[in-house]
Amino acid sequence: MAWAVVGDAGRVKDIGGQCWRDDEELLALLDDALRAARAVPGEFIEAGNAAYAWHDIDAELAALIHDSAQDEGLVPATRAAPADLRSLTFCSAELTIEIELTGGALVGQIVPPQPGQLEVRTVTGSLVTVPIDEIGCFVIRPVPTDGFWLHCRTEAGTDVQTSLIRL
Repeated sequence: MAWAVVGDAGRVKDIGGQCWRDDEELLALLDDALRAARAVPGEFIEAGNAAYAWHDIDAELAALIHDSAQDEGLVPATRAAPADLRSLTFCSAELTIEIELTGGALVGQIVPPQPGQLEVRTVTGSLVTVPIDEIGCFVIRPVPTDGFWLHCRTEAGTDVQTSLIRL
């Protein structure tokens, strides 16, 4: 019977042609292999690393105060079908970030309106910076497919970030 030695992260380190004479040793190796297979998935580790890398103690956290996906039970009975748009509103002491998911983009505005820049950081670590115009509007293309954070920096010096967003 062939055997395999499982190392870190469940990867096979060695395969040999040993015949097993000790069932306890074989069961222990199989138990180690099964335990490694149940380990934390890589995408969770990546998300944790990205969250830590994004941690910015100087930015104020904007709390999610509205998510239209939570309003599905509140649709009036006269409406034939709910709209395909999704809107989210994040609020901090300094400003509000409003975003809407449209067909191919996330469009948004900060209130009070002011220019600046918005960073979009995904859980996989990619970073995109988009401008915020003088009336506070911005467009994010393409729509992030992974979870992401928004980090807003205005020209007036306001620094706000959202919690993790999953669409």
